[in-house]
Amino acid sequence: MKDKNMQGLCRAIAGLRNPQDVDDFMRALLTPAERARIALRWRLVCLLEAGVKQRAIAAQLGVSLCKITRGSRELKHGPSSFRANVRKSLPPSQ
Repeated sequence: MKDKNMQGLCRAIAGLRNPQDVDDFMRALLTPAERARIALRWRLVCLLEAGVKQRAIAAQLGVSLCKITRGSRELKHGPSSFRANVRKSLPPSQ
């Protein structure tokens, strides 16, 4: 991570202790539209990890296949910590 601004942001987020603190931080830092886009991207990768087909996600969320493909690529080839956090956020298998 070379960008000092990004490093500072990551340190700030990593220092937050609970989901409410993260929510407060995100609401103060981001516009409602930015928060909605991030939340949508998160939902997209969670659906991918849960095994939902890309075309079904596109129809359900109203997003392009390009965005879904990027999320899929990150799940397959991105940092293992990202994949682990997505998996951890999914409900337990039935």
